[in-house]
Amino acid sequence: MRAEGFEPAKMSEPMGYAIELAGVTKRFGDFTAVKDLTLRVSRGEIFGLLGPNGSGKTTTINMVSGLSQPSSGHVVVLGHDMATDSRRMRRSLGSVPQETALYEELSAEANLRFHADLFDVPRQGLEKRMTQLLDLVQLQERRRSRVSTFSGGMKRRLALARALLHDPELLYLDEPTLGVDVQSRRALWNYILDLKKQGKTALITTNYLEEANALCDRLAILDHGQLIVEDTPANLKRKYGDTVIELMLDPEPQSELLEKLRKLNGVADVTHVDGLVKVTVEGEQAVAGKVVMLVTRSSRLVSINQHTPNLDDVFLSLTGRALRD
Repeated sequence: MRAEGFEPAKMSEPMGYAIELAGVTKRFGDFTAVKDLTLRVSRGEIFGLLGPNGSGKTTTINMVSGLSQPSSGHVVVLGHDMATDSRRMRRSLGSVPQETALYEELSAEANLRFHADLFDVPRQGLEKRMTQLLDLVQLQERRRSRVSTFSGGMKRRLALARALLHDPELLYLDEPTLGVDVQSRRALWNYILDLKKQGKTALITTNYLEEANALCDRLAILDHGQLIVEDTPANLKRKYGDTVIELMLDPEPQSELLEKLRKLNGVADVTHVDGLVKVTVEGEQAVAGKVVMLVTRSSRLVSINQHTPNLDDVFLSLTGRALRD
């Protein structure tokens, strides 16, 4: 999708990490917003940064973007030390902020041309590249329409096209699908996933845990300025999510059976209310088979239902509070 005559920013290194934070701390007076944060994001990775309000996400993003300097520690982005070389790095960064910051009275095309001038995108090949990007986000037919006439989803798609115009190596997406309808959200997800195929690196902050699960190769959860956990969505759900098995038995279980269930390795809790037995299994789900075998020795299994963990469960387990705090 590279236009003729358009030269993207050169990589400082052919391989390695897109983002490296080493022992980063940021203080505002007596308040410590980020404490001893060490994090690495590989090139070509979609990485999610999650946390409740006040967790340090925005402060971390500002340091990665060069908008703020750490009180201590080192931030290296695309091979550039952000303490001395942040201006060059910004040429390789595309941003889709939560507030799209489009010029509402200008057309989609005029918005893109203005951005091209800001980032010194060569005029040669610019028309072709704008056409390619407007096709990508399905706004070609509205390229001369005022942005004020666009829906929320259309504005987010245009903001993504704008962020891609100068062919950045790294994209920062803050709540990329905030306030858009389901169809537009799915379309934006597809665009973001396609960036990975092009070798782009994306750093995403989102309050939609379903979105983080669908897009991110790895996640980091921050709380009170510190890194709580970092792993793939699948591993986090396996390690920290609780599986709940609901069993209806006939006859109803006796206290002896309930005690045996509680003693099973991996069982966190057993409750019995109105004939329904709920068995909570920590992390791994392999013990579910053992639970079924044990109860069927003394009772007939009338029905069984299993609630598998999702990222909401993981988040609450690790931080003790909802993402929207």
